[in-house]
Amino acid sequence: MVTILECTAKDCFYNKSECCCKGDIEVKGHSAKCSSDTCCQSFKKQRDGSYSNAHTSSSPSRSVEIGCEADNCVYNDDHRCFADRIGIAGINASTSRETQCSTFRAR
Repeated sequence: MVTILECTAKDCFYNKSECCCKGDIEVKGHSAKCSSDTCCQSFKKQRDGSYSNAHTSSSPSRSVEIGCEADNCVYNDDHRCFADRIGIAGINASTSRETQCSTFRAR
């Protein structure tokens, strides 16, 4: 399933205008009980001097495949996200641990 993604991790190598240039992401948080227990494992810090702030081999897209290890989330079905839309929060993130899936909802 392809999900609409809005990402505020502006310093992520794959982020361009809140779209993802990676094509797929992985949300971690096996034992998550709330949104802050999750993170975008695919986050990669943009290096100083890198071209723009987006991965250059892919086009930015809001529709991405989302793998999910947050077993306690209502949108997780067999390690895939089935929410229509998700948000990855992390406006000042410099590591994946500083991001979170803001759409996470506990079962």
